[in-house]
Amino acid sequence: MKVINVYDQYFAARCTFHEVERRGVRVLLTAASEDGRIRYEESVSFFPHVDDEDYAVSSDAYAARELYSAKGRRSKKREAELMSGFRVCADELAASLGGSIDWKKPLRDARYG
Repeated sequence: MKVINVYDQYFAARCTFHEVERRGVRVLLTAASEDGRIRYEESVSFFPHVDDEDYAVSSDAYAARELYSAKGRRSKKREAELMSGFRVCADELAASLGGSIDWKKPLRDARYG
């Protein structure tokens, strides 16, 4: 299975999960292709971010949602449509973990693949 990070960025955030305060979040839109099928998934992963060098993303404060799955291949048009609702979905995923994302405070520039 080939997985590509369509969009990947880190933001300041707030979340307490398993009694650990998290101050950062990684948000992702991934595309996975296998056997002529394409699947898009959005995910958030909160991490402690105790200093400016700490980007150690933990796997316990994680939530994901499948956005699309069908026969076919990557589509820039479909990816643009998925990105148009990206923040709403990410906020919902963050809320499901009891957290929030500060979209005005990126910790790193966005990466596109």
